[in-house]
This record gives sequence, structure tokens and C-alpha cells, in this order.
Amino acid sequence: MGRKGNMEDYTISSRYLDEDMTLKVYTPENYSPLYKYHFCIMQDGNDYFQMGRAATLSDVLHGDQEIENTIFIGIHYNDKYDRREKYHPDGEKQGDYVNFLVREVVPFLDETLPGYSVGRGRTLVGDSLAGTLALMTAARFPNIFGNVIMQSPYINKDVLDYVQSISDLSSLTIYHTIGNQETEVETTDGQVKDFVGPNYELHDYLITQPLSYEFHELDGNHTWGTWQKDFKRALLSIFSKEE
Repeated sequence: MGRKGNMEDYTISSRYLDEDMTLKVYTPENYSPLYKYHFCIMQDGNDYFQMGRAATLSDVLHGDQEIENTIFIGIHYNDKYDRREKYHPDGEKQGDYVNFLVREVVPFLDETLPGYSVGRGRTLVGDSLAGTLALMTAARFPNIFGNVIMQSPYINKDVLDYVQSISDLSSLTIYHTIGNQETEVETTDGQVKDFVGPNYELHDYLITQPLSYEFHELDGNHTWGTWQKDFKRALLSIFSKEE
């Protein structure tokens, strides 16, 4: 069955990352530059389109008129080591990647597509390390990225300290999940870490803050089998049409 929307690739020659970065952009059926659209910006972009079924969910949710007009943007990595360098809090390219998002991706999208050009109109999405990147970037730049979907983010003391150092999180909307079986997750550097405990530490802090926050413990492990089943609810949480 064919797609109802349209997929198009764009390339940004990033001066921060010193490489050509591809943006996979999926616009919904009946897309028109006369309307305004929310931007759903997904790290691990190919994974979200292929395993997360983002395009299919876009077709279904737009077709049933369950979500606001939304454009899905996927940004991918070169390999697992490149992913760690760009997304991990200690990654050598993390700062450059954040600059790429803030100073290259957002201006490009605002010039190319009919968005709202405000923080609440842009959502950062990610699983695992990509979820960590989404949280830390939105916490730092809430006027640029107003919403976060983070599925099983990697959380350590440095991430917790960083989030707790932000004086005002009130403009953010965060959707957060962790799987109940994520107690022994093998990371890129070969270590085995408990994701459940640190995610609950983050949860316990965020529920004390004056922001819009939704949290779910999922029945599953640190895989796309868990995240895909939850992605529809995540999208409805952030993009549902207002009554």
C-alpha cells in the first residue's frame, strides 16, 4: 500500500559537523504551504521511519484527524560510533550537533517549510541516547524546542545535574517512557547499565517541576519492539488536536 504523504530528502552542508547531513522530510496528504505545520524532529531518523513507522502513523493520525498538521523530519547517524559521538553527553561531537540543530536545521526548516517558528511548534524526538540529546537540547533552548518525546533515554548523574541546573523548565512539554525490563542494557562502549533506576530519578525530579509532563512505564525492554508500540500514544500526547 502506497504512502498518502510525500517523502523528500534535503541536504544541509553543516559547518559545525563538517559533513553533509540528510533530512528526510515527510509531509502529510493534502500538504499545502498555505497552512502552518508542527515540526516533529526525530534523531535516529531512519529508525523512526522504518522501525517506528512514523510515516504510517502520520498517514493514519492525519487521516483520522487526530493530530494537528505535522511534518516529520528524520535525521540519522553514520554508524553506532558516530551516533555516540553526536548524542552522548560526553560525545566529542555533541556540542557541534546541538549547534547544527539550533543554528542550521531550525533556520533551514523555517525557511523551507510553513512552520509556526516558535518553540511550541517544534518537538525533539529520540530513543535511548537520542532521547537524552532531545531532553538536554530542549532544556537548554526551550524557546526553540518546546516539546520532547524521549523513549528510554540514557540518564546518568551528569544528565540529572544538568537538568536540575536549568532554572525554568515551565515552557516545556515532555513525554517520557522507560521499559520495566531495562535493568541490564548493553551500551555502545560494551558496558551493561541499569536504565530503570536513573529514569525514575529523572521522573521524580520532573514531577516536582511546573511543566507539562507525561510518564509511562512500559512492559518491555530496550528495543524498537517496545518503542514502536508506544509511539502512537506519544504522538497523540504531543500533537492531538485541541478540543
